[in-house]
Parts: sequence; C-alpha cells; structure tokens
Amino acid sequence: MSTMTVRMSEQDAELVRRFAKFEGVTISDFARTAILERIEDSYDLHELREAIAQDSGERYSIDEVLSDLA
Repeated sequence: MSTMTVRMSEQDAELVRRFAKFEGVTISDFARTAILERIEDSYDLHELREAIAQDSGERYSIDEVLSDLA
C-alpha cells in the first residue's frame, strides 16, 4: 500500500481531524473516500456530457416503454 502526504494549514488540518472524528472514521479513510468520490464525480460528469452530446432528443412515455416490455 502506498502512502501519500497532504500539506495544509493547521486550521484546515484541525477541521479534517474533527470531521473524521465526527464521522467515526480515520483521517486516512476520510481522505481516501473524499479523493475517490471526487474522481468518480468527475468521471460521471464526463459521461453525462458525452451522453448529452450524443442525445438525439427522442423521448418515450412510460406507457410506451411498458408496452414494449410486455
């Protein structure tokens, strides 16, 4: 497992320590989760933008979808 160092002000570090304690997780777990969630959010936004760019504008009602499934 790799180790990473993050530099921040003492005020920010204290905020992180308090929040991690409040959430009942270690600082490592909190940081790991926050970083990975940020990456996932960025990936999701990229996927959304691609889907919008390829959108034909065609829409179906719920009744049309259900009748096609029957």
